[in-house]
Amino acid sequence: MNFMLGITPWPVASALLWITLITAALYLIRNTAHRSIQAAARGLHRSFRIASKAVSRSETNLAARNRDVLLAAGREAKERIIEREFDRINETVRKDLANYSALHRSLSESIGRIEKDHQEAVDVPPDPPGWVKAVEAVADMDAKDGRAHIGSILSDIHKSLIKAHKEAMTAYHAASAKRHKLLRHMRPDWRRIQQTLGAVGKSVDSLLSRSVTIDRHMQEYEEIVRGQDRAMSVLSSSSLVNFFVSAFVLCIAIGGATINFSLIARPMAEMVGGTSLIGNFRTADIAALVIILVEISMGLFLMESLRITRLFPVIGALPDKTRVRMIYITFTILFLLASVEAGLAYMREVLLHDELATSALLRGDVGATATGEYMWITTAAQMGMGFILPFALVFVAIPLETFVHSLRTVVGLIAISVLRVISLLLRLLANLSLYLGTLLKQLYDLPLFVPLWIEEKMSVGAATGRDQQAKGARL
Repeated sequence: MNFMLGITPWPVASALLWITLITAALYLIRNTAHRSIQAAARGLHRSFRIASKAVSRSETNLAARNRDVLLAAGREAKERIIEREFDRINETVRKDLANYSALHRSLSESIGRIEKDHQEAVDVPPDPPGWVKAVEAVADMDAKDGRAHIGSILSDIHKSLIKAHKEAMTAYHAASAKRHKLLRHMRPDWRRIQQTLGAVGKSVDSLLSRSVTIDRHMQEYEEIVRGQDRAMSVLSSSSLVNFFVSAFVLCIAIGGATINFSLIARPMAEMVGGTSLIGNFRTADIAALVIILVEISMGLFLMESLRITRLFPVIGALPDKTRVRMIYITFTILFLLASVEAGLAYMREVLLHDELATSALLRGDVGATATGEYMWITTAAQMGMGFILPFALVFVAIPLETFVHSLRTVVGLIAISVLRVISLLLRLLANLSLYLGTLLKQLYDLPLFVPLWIEEKMSVGAATGRDQQAKGARL
């Protein structure tokens, strides 16, 4: 700076000289500088636009892939639901309607017995009494010939009438009792028929309701196969719901695993040594964690063998005989590990009592060394938790499968959103580069306001002179 201000005896004159030289140099290279700034701005604009288009294409490809993954997952889930409904219908038909021939035979026999009893129970009208003909004979007799015998004949008719009435009433009562007995015999058959038809009606109603459910699932399946927007929105929302619900359940499972770890970590230190280390971690903690992870693995294999989950297709494709053996093996291993954990929980309680007794003896408090009367409750609770928690962790396989399947869709949606934001930012940067180039040109011209003002005045004067010469030429 001293050198630059010392080119003349007067520093102010030196500064003005340098300003004049720099302004002149900037003015001379003004067009070149403007073209350089414009080229740089256009280059940045084009680069950002190309990057934005590339990110947009990546977003489109990822959206298509996410759509395919979502449709495939929805199609697989819907196929499983439809398959389960058909299995239920098959079970209903096999259990309730497979013996339809025997049912039909039983109904036919019951109806036949009812018809037979009904025919036997028909009320047969009694024969007309014999005294009617006797009265007609008396009425036809001549008055002279039969007047003496009419009294005796009527007396006999009266006696016969009373006797016939008694016999008719006795026969009628016996026939009515027989009919009532036959009708009572018909009641069990009627009830059996009613119960059988009611059971058949329930089975048919169940089949009809399941058929309606299957029709609804088939309609949704067709929408998924066609890839309609409504199916996509439903699958996306259900995938998000499944993701958050399964994540919440997995957090609960992690809490249970943590409690399980705290139950067995301390007694494991007595088994493998409390001072032994593997790296920066205690061997007891690693051993307890391995036991819990093995239990979770056995639970996964058990769920896969039962075909409740489908994380490992190889296990689901095993023959039924091998798969049943695997069920027994995994359950046995899980039962043994749960028993080991129950023993470790008991050992933890024993160690705790020993530590309390030792600390009480060191303090000289002899009365505190006595074991409480209700200590067995905490011991039983810890042993129960140590035995039950491994079996509770078995069901982690269900939310884990849901979390894994929904994670792909959620990650895809997040990636699409991130790419969309990046594309928007790149597009904004591309437009901003053009405006930045214009701003830089204006800033470049800011120190050159004096020569630019002179140039503008000279341009205006030259334009005015040309206009006057043109007017003079016209005149």
